[in-house]
Amino acid sequence: MQHRQRVLIRTLGLAAAVALAATGCGPQKSDAGPASPSAPVAGSSPAGSPSAPGDAKPGESSPAASPTPGASQSASASASAPQAPGVKPIMANGDESDQIRDLQARLRQLKLLSTAPTGFYGSKTTAAVKTFQSQHGLGATGAVDEATWKKVQGLSKKPTEEELRPPTTNEVDAPDPRCMQGRVMCISKESRTLAWMIDGKVVSTMDVRFGSENTPTREGLFEVGWKAKDWTSTIYHTAMPYAMFFSEGQAVHYSADFAARGYAGASHGCVNVRDKAKLSALFDQVKVGDKVVVYW
Repeated sequence: MQHRQRVLIRTLGLAAAVALAATGCGPQKSDAGPASPSAPVAGSSPAGSPSAPGDAKPGESSPAASPTPGASQSASASASAPQAPGVKPIMANGDESDQIRDLQARLRQLKLLSTAPTGFYGSKTTAAVKTFQSQHGLGATGAVDEATWKKVQGLSKKPTEEELRPPTTNEVDAPDPRCMQGRVMCISKESRTLAWMIDGKVVSTMDVRFGSENTPTREGLFEVGWKAKDWTSTIYHTAMPYAMFFSEGQAVHYSADFAARGYAGASHGCVNVRDKAKLSALFDQVKVGDKVVVYW
């Protein structure tokens, strides 16, 4: 799909190629808000068409592929986590919930986790839990069972809303190996950050927000197909300034909604940036053809 789009852009011109795929990514009212039944998901492939490149989630910290994230996905991820015999985890690698956000905020209080809570149980949360378990004579599985959760709660206080959803800049995640060569927008879903990297060096970073579970941002290796400094979604009719499209209708772009509401909302699949000045500078540096890596 990406190759065909590049060929069309060269032969038909930008306007004609853009017309082949509707672009969206307007803000949603809440993270769990349902997608509009009459509007297609921004950048999604037509029914029956091959999935976009890189749909599979790379890395050991990613949950198993599932068509609908939720309880079934969490249960299967928890069941696959290493556990002591007879001990059932209540939170484990690959799970996603508000309880995990609470856990992560408490681990930050205990100085075991430096990244902002995301609600997703990935490699950093697993490592922090293992450290906590080792410190307190618990089985260092990296998954939270009842005994671990009670111990964490006993040694921390109930997180405030600001601790659960801090407005401050997120700490940048360790780069995915695919980000270490060339010019790359390296985007981590776990730390909710975008790092602009050139030949393995971080040039700039910024906070980002993603789609909800109903309209998820695709993970994988992509490239910037085209750019538009002033763009309006053809599906949701919302402004998408400094848009850099990397997977059909999904793009990195500035979001006034993200700037105003933070992580209380979500996109329809795009990667939202809330720092307009930083994104403006990045937009001027990124070229069509530069890599985009989206990973957990």
